[in-house]
Amino acid sequence: MQMKKSVWETSNKLHSAGKLNENTQSDICIIGAGISGIYTAYLLAKKGLNVIVVEANETVGGTATLRSTGKLTAQHAVIYSALPVHLRETYYNSNNNSIEQACSLLSIKAYEKVTSYLYAQTDEGTQQLKEELEAYKKLPFSPISTSEIELPINIQLAIGMPNMTQIHPAQFMKELTTLALQAGVTIHTNTRITKVVPSQKKVYSEDEFEISCKHLILCTHYPIESIRNLSTMKLQVMRSYLCAVETPDLLQNHYFGIDPHIGRTARTALIGGKPFFIYGGGSHIAGTEEHTSTYYETLQNELKSIYNLEKPNYFWSSQDVQTISKLPYIGAISKNNDFLYIATGFKKWGLSTSLLAGEILTSAIFHEFHPAAEMMNPQRDSFSKQLIYGFVQASFITEEFVKGYVQRSYAPKCTHLGCKTKWNEGDKTWDCPCHGSRFDENGQVVEGPAVYPLKLSPKD
Repeated sequence: MQMKKSVWETSNKLHSAGKLNENTQSDICIIGAGISGIYTAYLLAKKGLNVIVVEANETVGGTATLRSTGKLTAQHAVIYSALPVHLRETYYNSNNNSIEQACSLLSIKAYEKVTSYLYAQTDEGTQQLKEELEAYKKLPFSPISTSEIELPINIQLAIGMPNMTQIHPAQFMKELTTLALQAGVTIHTNTRITKVVPSQKKVYSEDEFEISCKHLILCTHYPIESIRNLSTMKLQVMRSYLCAVETPDLLQNHYFGIDPHIGRTARTALIGGKPFFIYGGGSHIAGTEEHTSTYYETLQNELKSIYNLEKPNYFWSSQDVQTISKLPYIGAISKNNDFLYIATGFKKWGLSTSLLAGEILTSAIFHEFHPAAEMMNPQRDSFSKQLIYGFVQASFITEEFVKGYVQRSYAPKCTHLGCKTKWNEGDKTWDCPCHGSRFDENGQVVEGPAVYPLKLSPKD
């Protein structure tokens, strides 16, 4: 059985480009052709730079983008009440404006406007939402507060952020890619970068072709070169689960439950002329659980008992990277070197944050001011916090490294740093618990930071 595919992979064939087959050079090289990579490339090309985007997979936007829920929103769970007061409006305006700007470039069929809701079913969650609502009241929009929503569940409170967006990720990606190509961006798919040499300002593909560039931007979900500034020790990869089933009715808005364990994400979409209910929930550190089918079974049972819907047509999982401060890292990785830039740590809000990343990275390359740049600066966390978090992460990684060789001696080694992978029966993938690399049943890389396939024995 093959790895599960999402509902978005059923239509709108994505762009595939030729593999890099010669040495080349450019002003900008971007590794990763998801929304952040393509949108950044488009913005930089529009400002006159020569831009090359390289993608390891067969198509543009075929991995994390198509495993999302397709929500473009500035409502990122309970975030505003947790932010310092002076950063709240900047966070809202920057995210909202980047969504509006990107959507203004696309056809109306690529997106639709909705109200984005957070809801709570417990006393603790309700208290969190009340605090979040107070933070909303100081922001430049009129928040909604209600005890009733479209979903047939009992809630204590829901708070809404109006005029947000939801998309068909494949259609959105196709239109962004077209814009980038029209702006002069060169794209190479099936091109895996295996070595970065900052001192030479060069990167090398697995076929040993080189790209010389003035600036390198890593839009790879989990940065392959971030060890330079301890960023690999500050990132945690979380796995979450989704499904989609045909439904008789479309929702007017989309929803996200904030209560641990019982919180769910929900929206609907018209896909291939049919209405689908997209539903998800449950999470754990990537690579730490083998019997992930239970997560899918829980979602399926809830769809039947709560929503009176049949067995889902599609099941899939997504991986989200989060940072120590819960805010993304976007910008130059070192203040002493303007060669290497990263965009990572988007948590569950990768689509909207990818658009903001494009704006911040473009401003950084041109040494222009962006109001959210300092907030997202990869260098912002104090060294002590980095070190403490690094030790915590390192101890987990070391434990998994040793445990893997004792308990899973049969399992293939991850080609990133040699941890033993774990077979994921639910998704039919080999998952690495150390840094979140993911391989299909044939050993091919699905998600990094690994860049080489597994060496599978016949019994694997």
